[in-house]
Amino acid sequence: MNIAWMEMAAEGALGIGLLVAGLVVVALLIGAFVLGVRVRRREPAPPRPEEQPQVPEGGPVGEVRENRVADEMPRSDHRLTPHELPAHGNIPSRPSPSKERPRWDEGSSGSFGSGGSGRT
Repeated sequence: MNIAWMEMAAEGALGIGLLVAGLVVVALLIGAFVLGVRVRRREPAPPRPEEQPQVPEGGPVGEVRENRVADEMPRSDHRLTPHELPAHGNIPSRPSPSKERPRWDEGSSGSFGSGGSGRT
């Protein structure tokens, strides 16, 4: 055999290899689709209209707006760790006696570190 025949045989083997790889990929995709269909069949059906959640008798639940005030930190001579705080470090709050919403000062943007109005 000469070199030309060897090159043609190598190209043919490469083509056959690519064809086999393509068939493997197609087989994997079909298998994934079939597996997905089987899994989907095992899932429960979507709820019927009568099984859907219903609005309560008194109508939809409304939004409650209230001002809350955080409880004071307990005074202590030593540093408190979170487990020593009331409610284990979660700051409890209570309704505010004032019904007015807190407002920012005039000339201030209300965010931290913004620099405000630049007045000193």
